[in-house]
Amino acid sequence: MTFRSFDLLPGALSGALLSALLLGLAPTAQAQDAGPVTPDAARANFARPIVLAADDVRSTPPPPQGFDEARPGVAPGRVETFSYESGVTGGRRQALVYLPAGYTRERRYPVLYLLHGIGGNQHEWTGYVRANAVLDNLIADGKAVPMIVVMPNGRALPDDSVPPPDRVFTEANAAGFAKFERDLLDFLIPAVEAAYPVRADARHRALAGLSMGGGQALNIGLGHPETFAWIGGFSSAPNTRPTAELIPDAGALRRDLALLYLSCGNRDGLISVSQRVHRDLLRQGVPHQWNVDASGHDRESWSDNLYQFSQRLFR
Repeated sequence: MTFRSFDLLPGALSGALLSALLLGLAPTAQAQDAGPVTPDAARANFARPIVLAADDVRSTPPPPQGFDEARPGVAPGRVETFSYESGVTGGRRQALVYLPAGYTRERRYPVLYLLHGIGGNQHEWTGYVRANAVLDNLIADGKAVPMIVVMPNGRALPDDSVPPPDRVFTEANAAGFAKFERDLLDFLIPAVEAAYPVRADARHRALAGLSMGGGQALNIGLGHPETFAWIGGFSSAPNTRPTAELIPDAGALRRDLALLYLSCGNRDGLISVSQRVHRDLLRQGVPHQWNVDASGHDRESWSDNLYQFSQRLFR
């Protein structure tokens, strides 16, 4: 059985929920939450008590009915497989690339990189979250700028396939997500910019992710504001670095970022990760948007926040 974030696994645990239970894997997470990497430790991580503060509320209107469904009369974008050479894994890797309706090589586009969760791969955003339908509808309605969206495999290992459930709780699987930073910056982005008519500067480059990918997006994006001016962390996982590492230069973030968007559901046991980042950003005076919806660790939250985030980009 192929393990994907949108499968229903034995014991009635969806891949999305199982993904949530695995999030204490990364070395940075272990620094915050010391202890062995075990299924029980991961479940405890997900089952943290939820304590909401006065500002842990929705900051955006909810999306309309059917926002994440294919709509009659809306021209769909095209999703294609993109292959590139990686010096991190020593071989060729694959990503999915969304090209908006009406795409032409005569126009230069901004680009959004979307990162998946620990239980998924490059197909999670289209196969589970329905990202292409969300984007098709927004672009058709003039609510989002036509953009190219790159959805890579964030597990930068020679074998980057989704491991079976009994091998997800391993240091080797977690290591692939940490190695992805160099894969993205040194190999994927240059390959995309050589193959597609994208605008190759920070003001036209965005990075966002869900769950483990949300932690990756914050780690990489906040560490490289010269590369990404638009950053989104949705339900970010405990792989999110401690504040001193995550925000080494608050002044640079205040100066360089166009948008920093944080979100999580108020029924998500991992909300404490995003709350910590939000409160640390407040203390350091770094502008950001904080959105708490009424979801758990699930596709409803991620599709909703992709809807909110993508229409704010590149304005």
